[in-house]
Amino acid sequence: MTKVLLISLFHPELMRGGAQQICYELFNALKLRDDIEPTLLAAVDPSFKSLYKSGAQITGFDGREGEFIYLSRGYDYLWQKNTSVEMAKAYQEFLELIQPDVVHFHHFLLFGIDLLTLTRRVLPNARIVLTFHEFLSICDANGHMLRKSDNSLCTRASPIRCHQCFPERDPEHFFVRDMWFKRHLSVVDEFTVPSRFMIERYVSWGLDPAKITHVTNGQPDYSKGHVSASVRTKRNRFGFFGQLVDNKGIWVLLRAVQQLRAQGFTDFVVEINGDNIHYASAARRTEIEAFLAAEAELPVAERIVYFNGSYSVDQLPQRMARVDWCIVPSTWWEIFGLVISEAWMFKRPVIASNVGGPGERITHDKDGLLFEVADAASLADTMRRAWSEEGLWQRLVDGITPPASAELMMNGYLSVYRHQVVAPAA
Repeated sequence: MTKVLLISLFHPELMRGGAQQICYELFNALKLRDDIEPTLLAAVDPSFKSLYKSGAQITGFDGREGEFIYLSRGYDYLWQKNTSVEMAKAYQEFLELIQPDVVHFHHFLLFGIDLLTLTRRVLPNARIVLTFHEFLSICDANGHMLRKSDNSLCTRASPIRCHQCFPERDPEHFFVRDMWFKRHLSVVDEFTVPSRFMIERYVSWGLDPAKITHVTNGQPDYSKGHVSASVRTKRNRFGFFGQLVDNKGIWVLLRAVQQLRAQGFTDFVVEINGDNIHYASAARRTEIEAFLAAEAELPVAERIVYFNGSYSVDQLPQRMARVDWCIVPSTWWEIFGLVISEAWMFKRPVIASNVGGPGERITHDKDGLLFEVADAASLADTMRRAWSEEGLWQRLVDGITPPASAELMMNGYLSVYRHQVVAPAA
């Protein structure tokens, strides 16, 4: 029996997000095996006040077997490290109690990059795996690799370039930060990435390519094989699924709607499904809320955008049935884009930014459409083409390949746990 400890940023039932969703999908898949004993340790921050109990550091979650919550406190976001002696001691005792053969970090945020080194010290023979879901090790700007001056995409980090984004910090700070992260990452046995383009970024930063493996994200088929057969003659209904934060690009979509409306093109509907707008910057939040408030005041006949609020995966069948296209307007190096997989489960073509994971996964004009990242005019033109070009929707639907399953992803990670060569993902 192989014991696997999965370390997750948040629990998907407490906060939606791709990294925690994938970690939980893997946990559930591993539970079905007779030769694996998985344990989940998911972090929360002090904003979840009701979960924090006096003197507690790690607690069970909702009475579920093998699921635990790490009550992070005193976290240092500047150095991404743990500052609490009590938390470090609790984590060490947890490792000594569980005695995992594999410790698989799906993130170090809220735990601390230094807990990698602590894990190695406590479990010298355990296999340590770290999955990168963004570029936080490289980039201090939330791991998004966006230039703060103009929000343009960044391709590399250096003390001077990072100082330009954070002028209050000397270039030497970023030199030391680089050493700090690489020192703790040196104890990791193998890194995994869900998209291949990430490998080049991390290798150019200094990681050994021999220690980086591509393992695609996989999920259960939430459609359960029952894809709703729409009888709509017009394919003019667009859906956004995700978090209402800056880098997910909801503002690009709303600006595209404004441009289309100004051009007299109004025969379409946009449905927004998502939440966490409180994590958006003040400027973006004001822009989004002002647009949605103005839209809600319009007569129903003139309304284009409808806000449906947050959703869970079991609500996907109903919400996907209401749209023809899914829009993924991310403005950063979107790592994978789970919503692409979810759209493909329901045979919905995706319109997405032409960079990062979406640019890698979508073949333009075959199974989806790509537009210029962060360009509202490019998105507007693509949306107009989508609903006006006869036969395009069906042609793209016919080109969709079913996304990777949770079992395929699990098998990829099992090979990493066993230090085997991973076959290319389907």
